[in-house]
Amino acid sequence: MPSGRPFPSPALVSIAVPVLNEEHYIAGCLASLLAQGDAYRLEILVLDGGSTDRTREIVAEIGASHPEVRLLDNPARLQSAAVNLAAREASPEARILLRADAHAWYPPGFVTRVCRCMEETPDATSVVVPMRTEGRAGMQRAIALAQNSRLGNGGSAHRAGGVSGWVDHGHHAAFDRAFFRSLGGYDEAFTHNEDAELDHRAHLAGGKVWMCREAPVTYFPRKDLPALARQYMKHGAGRARTLMKHGLRPRPRQMAPVLALLGCAGAVLLAPFWPPFLFVPLLYAAICLGWGAAQALKARDLSLLPAGLAVMTMHLSWGFGFLRGVLRHRREGMPAPVLQRTGT
Repeated sequence: MPSGRPFPSPALVSIAVPVLNEEHYIAGCLASLLAQGDAYRLEILVLDGGSTDRTREIVAEIGASHPEVRLLDNPARLQSAAVNLAAREASPEARILLRADAHAWYPPGFVTRVCRCMEETPDATSVVVPMRTEGRAGMQRAIALAQNSRLGNGGSAHRAGGVSGWVDHGHHAAFDRAFFRSLGGYDEAFTHNEDAELDHRAHLAGGKVWMCREAPVTYFPRKDLPALARQYMKHGAGRARTLMKHGLRPRPRQMAPVLALLGCAGAVLLAPFWPPFLFVPLLYAAICLGWGAAQALKARDLSLLPAGLAVMTMHLSWGFGFLRGVLRHRREGMPAPVLQRTGT
C-alpha cells in the first residue's frame, strides 16, 4: 500500500531519465527539468544504456554546472531497467520518483503539479499525465498529427482530453517510490509496454493511478516511417506479452490494428481467386490517406499529407508486432489471452 502522506516540504524528488543515443533531445529535456522553478528540490538521474553518440558528453557538460544532474550507467540498456536502477540508487530522502523521457519537454511547474497531485490524493500510488506529440519539421510533423488523432491512438486515456481522475493506465510520471519498489518495479523482461504491465500489478496490489490533466507533456516522435514502424512493432509485441503474462483480454481499440492487418493481408492473398477482395485494402488505404489529405487541407500545410501513411504504418506495424509477440510467447509457454476484462 502507499506510504504515508503528506510528504515533507520542501521534498526531494528524484527524476529518472533513461537515455540511449539521445544527443538531439537530451539537452532540451534536461534544460526543461532544470528550469522548473519548483518548490521541490530535484535530483536528476540520467541512466545511459551505452550511448555511442554525444549523449554522455552533453550530460557531463550539464552536470558540471548543475550538481543535481548525475550520469549513471544502465548495463541492461532497457528503459524498464533504468527506472528500476533509479529507484534503488536515488537518495534515501526521495520519496517521490518521477520518470522523464529524453524525447520530451516539461513545462515550468510540471514537477510541482504532479507531486502535489501525489500529496493531495492520498490513495494514489502513481500519477500519470497527458502526452501531446509535437513534430519539428517535415515527416515528424505528419507523424505527430497521426499520433495525436483518435484514428491513430484509438482514444487512449492519456491522449484524449477530459478531466483529472482515476484511470487504469496513462503516461507514467510520478510514483510513490516505496510502493513502486514493493512491486519489484518494472518487469525487466519487457522492452516495451512495461508501464501498462506495472499498472496492472499495481491495481492487483491495491494501488491506484491518478490522471493529472493539468500537467501535460510534449513528446517528440520518430522522424521517419521506418523508425516509426520499428517502434510500433515493439509496442505491439509488448502489449501481447502483458496480456499473455496476466491472461487478459485485449480491448477493442487494441485489436483494431490486428484486424486491419489480417483483413488487408487476407484480402491480398485471396484476390487472385476473387479480385473484388482487393476492395478491403483499397478501402482501408483510402480512409487513412483521405483523412491525411483532409487534415493537410484543413491546416493548409502540404507537409501534413503523409499523416495518413503514418497512421497506416502505426496500425499495421502494431498489429504485426502483436501477432508475432503472441506466437513467440506461446512458444515460450505463456498462455494465450483469455476472454476476461483487463485492467490495463
